[in-house]
Amino acid sequence: MTPGASSEATPRGRGRRPGGTDTRAAIVDAARKSFAAKGYDKASMRGIAREAGVDPALVHHYFEGGKAALFVETLDVPVNPADLIQRVMAGGVDRLGWRIVETFLTVWEPPERRDVLVALVRSSMTSDEAARMLREFLGREVFGKVAASTGAPNPQLRGALAASQVIGLIVGRYVIRLPALVDATREQLVEGLGPVLQHHLVDTAANPE
Repeated sequence: MTPGASSEATPRGRGRRPGGTDTRAAIVDAARKSFAAKGYDKASMRGIAREAGVDPALVHHYFEGGKAALFVETLDVPVNPADLIQRVMAGGVDRLGWRIVETFLTVWEPPERRDVLVALVRSSMTSDEAARMLREFLGREVFGKVAASTGAPNPQLRGALAASQVIGLIVGRYVIRLPALVDATREQLVEGLGPVLQHHLVDTAANPE
């Protein structure tokens, strides 16, 4: 038995220890069950580690991005939206709404990624558990953080309004395929939705056009 296999079988030590693909898969499986049972907000890294039978430090070793990174892994999403949002926020509030739409389309337009996105949205429409997980993740890790970063009042509502626009774009363009949205160019969508997201996320009174 290799040292890595032994550490997986008896995870009593502390710190970052070696582990194999089985260990990582066990953590993801435990996380998927925990998120489904408790939702994103109430699931904890420590509880997931306990469910997987590993030391909590090993969970953080595999998923340095914390709970958000682990959640994205359970969804089998090829890109971590939280990482993209951090890059979008780095540009400040000027044209923030435009950058969000442009970044979203750049990432999700390739067919192999779009299929994953459509499957995720469809599952949230038919499963209460999937809807709760997606709602809590988008609210806390994505649009909630963006709205809070602008310093505008009532960031929770602002984030929810912005999220509704992007989710509406997903459903209209990729799921029910409204002809005008399907035929629209990326530039048309950015210019059409960018000002709307900007209005929701940025205090327009303090930042007039």
